[in-house]
Amino acid sequence: MRHATILRVGPVGYRLGSDWRAPIAAIEALYRDYPKPDFADYTVRLEAEHVWRRWIRPSVRIGGDYRLPEAAPLPLGQGLLAAELGMNLQMALGHRRHLLLHAAVVERDGRAVIMSGISGAGKSTLALLLAQQGWRFLSDEFALIEPDTGLVVPFPRPVSLKNESLSVIPAGSRVGPLLAGTPKGDIRHVAPSVEALAAMDRPAKPVLILFPRFGFPAATRVLPPAESFVRLTQASTNYVALGEAGFRAMVRLRSTVPAIAFDYPDGPSGVAAVEALWAAL
Repeated sequence: MRHATILRVGPVGYRLGSDWRAPIAAIEALYRDYPKPDFADYTVRLEAEHVWRRWIRPSVRIGGDYRLPEAAPLPLGQGLLAAELGMNLQMALGHRRHLLLHAAVVERDGRAVIMSGISGAGKSTLALLLAQQGWRFLSDEFALIEPDTGLVVPFPRPVSLKNESLSVIPAGSRVGPLLAGTPKGDIRHVAPSVEALAAMDRPAKPVLILFPRFGFPAATRVLPPAESFVRLTQASTNYVALGEAGFRAMVRLRSTVPAIAFDYPDGPSGVAAVEALWAAL
């Protein structure tokens, strides 16, 4: 690769290479406070779909240690998004050290709240809003669960906000460029605080699993064990690949941590709901 950088997020090191300088410059700006390890666990490559696509209608193909051959390339202007998707891909397809859940995670007093849900459920927005209220931000895209201890390992990648959620970005935040017209609409990444990054080697004990749903009248429902177990397995990208270790980790998580589904109409209501559920523990 003509241009490259290396960085570490929690327990995972990445080497990112690109045929163009611009995506690497965007990554280095957004991740400037992250440590640079001596080696990387995974490699992400941003490659021209064809040689001539470096200059004529530049088109970025996402490659690396793990790839999806059928994935459509992205325009060079969305190179930062391609890098982020490439990092997600390496974790989803290759990571085996932790049980992975598609979730955002925040922590207070050494205890973590895991918020899982489909895209658009509002978990990223809630994580960012809670971080502004004094919670420690642990993760946006993946919750990493240690199979042996059940602890949540921080994985504080930048928060990915989309469309209407862009309005909640706090003033003074370090943000990536506005990526307009992506397959998921308009996207902007918000870097975690330096305090969250300084504590990213400190795990937390999960005490609450939430399944938020944005844009609905306020409602709360305690989930029965069978339903929450199914939801969590559906949210995991490597539960099956981990085999028995994944099953044991999932059973322990569900048997020791309560799970609640809640609907909320807007950001402040969502934050209030999380705080109320936390206070009731």
